[in-house]
Amino acid sequence: MFVAPDPGRARLRAGLRAVVGIGLACAVDLLAGLPLTAVVAGGLAALLALFTVADPGVGRQALTTALLPVVGYPVLALAAVLDPYPPARDAAFLAVVFAGVYARRWGPRGHALGVFAFMMFFTAQFVKAQAGQLPELVVALSLGLACAAVVRFGLWCYERGLPLPPVVTHEEPGGLRRPTTRQAFQALAAAAFALGVGELVSGARWYWAVAAAWWVFVNTASRGETLVRGFRRFLGTVLGMVAGLAVALPVGGAPVPTAVLLAVCVFGIFYAAPVSYSWMMFFVTLLAGLLYGLMGVLTPALLVLRVEETLAGALGAALAVALVLPVTTHAATDAWIRRALHAVRDATTAVGARTPLEPHIARLDLLLGRVRLSVAPLVHPLSPLRVRKERARRVLALLDDCAHQVRGLAAVVAEHGDLAHGAHPAHHERLRAACARVEEAVARLVTPHGPGQATRYAVDPVREAAGDPVLGHLHALERSLTALHAPLRADEREPVAA
Repeated sequence: MFVAPDPGRARLRAGLRAVVGIGLACAVDLLAGLPLTAVVAGGLAALLALFTVADPGVGRQALTTALLPVVGYPVLALAAVLDPYPPARDAAFLAVVFAGVYARRWGPRGHALGVFAFMMFFTAQFVKAQAGQLPELVVALSLGLACAAVVRFGLWCYERGLPLPPVVTHEEPGGLRRPTTRQAFQALAAAAFALGVGELVSGARWYWAVAAAWWVFVNTASRGETLVRGFRRFLGTVLGMVAGLAVALPVGGAPVPTAVLLAVCVFGIFYAAPVSYSWMMFFVTLLAGLLYGLMGVLTPALLVLRVEETLAGALGAALAVALVLPVTTHAATDAWIRRALHAVRDATTAVGARTPLEPHIARLDLLLGRVRLSVAPLVHPLSPLRVRKERARRVLALLDDCAHQVRGLAAVVAEHGDLAHGAHPAHHERLRAACARVEEAVARLVTPHGPGQATRYAVDPVREAAGDPVLGHLHALERSLTALHAPLRADEREPVAA
């Protein structure tokens, strides 16, 4: 968390802005004379608005933020009205789980609205909302969302003016072959298991288990990713429980130190989330403990209960991804690797076509991030598959080298365009041939069971590239792509990430 790169201080600014936005939301709710439970709900709404809304572009983010209450308030009302009727309440909660995950098929906006809807049902359980409390809760939530919007889009909109981040879209199969549809059924099964076990563990705090199962599925695309995320969630929760015993209990709900520690937790959640799910869960668990202390119900037994409920949710998620329409790690990883290789090919084509490389580099970086996330289960320290772990690490290293060579190409072309497009016909022919060999190397990798023989050089590539950095990067790129053939095709019956 502390040594990971933070380009543009994006994580630092997001964490500080979250502290300001959520702090403002709580302060406004308090000044409005709302009760503590409503203030907690308003602060949570601000947190969700700042954390989950991730559309490309400020305008789209503002629209998604405006749509949050349209989706969330009916769910909140449904949870409050059905609370006296546990069977109907539980059925409605499971329906919200399914719909919330299924909504991810519509991209970042569907994801944010699905998360907010789920968390509104969760919030109703957390603050023990009754139908008569709905007016004050709606006011608190509205003020919280408004404060978050004022800070994010008015007072501190550091994203305004920045180029839009690249978005990777791809065609998905329909029906039960669509990953988001399969995940919706998996989340439904996991939540049903967690709800049943959670109520056996505690009739009052069962919703923790459902929340644990739900959040395990967020930002995952395969069985392996879900299992690793479940482990990290449990680890972070245990560490947070220990911190709660050491910090939250002695504080005992005292307003000033609790407020300071809550601010630290909010910052930690936003600062850690992009790089460490375990650290994020540590801060989430400590924050929950501090809130319960503020409400006067925190005990050591309550912290232990949270760990037990989290374990029930993580177990439910593990069983669901293993038994219900599983999406294998290999299938997800193979798809992302292919897209990354296509991005390498497109960048090479751009060199020959004399078009900008920057869009291809941004896309390649985004795809490599997805590859790393998908391969994470295999390279996890606890993975027993040593041979596949080494092969996966080799694949990541070679893909990183490909990205390094593409960035080198962009830098050379930007500084010495004439080197890439020399006027001499012989030079242009060598450049065209080098680009063609890179494209052939990519084609050999992305073609299932395709030939594995590399193109023979007509001349020595080292001598050919002497004094020409563009050819040098192209030849190095081809060597990395050729080397990728061994770990990717080591055994067609035993893929790199089964």
